[in-house]
Amino acid sequence: MFTGIVEKVLPIVAIQRRGSAARIGLDLGDLAEGVRVGDSIAVDGVCLTVTSLSGKTAHFDAVEETLSRTTLDGLKPGSLVNVERSLRAGDRLGGHFVQGHVDGVGSISAKQKQGTQWTFRFAVPRELTEIMIPKGSVAVDGISLTLVDVQPTDFSVAVIPHTFSVTGLGRKGLGARVNIECDMIGRYVAKLLRGLGSKSKVTEEFLAEHGFR
Repeated sequence: MFTGIVEKVLPIVAIQRRGSAARIGLDLGDLAEGVRVGDSIAVDGVCLTVTSLSGKTAHFDAVEETLSRTTLDGLKPGSLVNVERSLRAGDRLGGHFVQGHVDGVGSISAKQKQGTQWTFRFAVPRELTEIMIPKGSVAVDGISLTLVDVQPTDFSVAVIPHTFSVTGLGRKGLGARVNIECDMIGRYVAKLLRGLGSKSKVTEEFLAEHGFR
């Protein structure tokens, strides 16, 4: 489990293709302190398991499913990625609960500076926006962000100067691919409602009558 508060942007030092899988080497720098084999680390929002350590370099094995559903298939030595170590009991929760289970890949369709902040718009598959709500949470490349506007095939977020400068998002241009993880609560609610189907009494009118607008 993660919070979506990126600790550092760090470089990929090695990629070894193994058939449809890959072994990824990441220089953790001072984040390596206390990391052990078996620990989970979010790399651009993807939860990966440390399979070996060599000094401050952690190695991860990414299987075909992970590579096909995320942007990790495009990594190469020198690529910079957002890194967050897993949440420990008692840690502060500064963002929102992020599992590191990417729902899909989106792309940056607009990027505009407004005063001191930036507004980003991301094009995504319709099935992702169906479980998003304005002012809800979303993780983009592992960054906890608040949804501003949600349309059928895209959404926007406001990015403060601090987030822009300390994550990899500020380095990405139009068309860049990003990992998207929807809020976990939204996932389960959507699953429940789909399961109920026509039997469900929870409609837009029902929610409005009970104060959910």
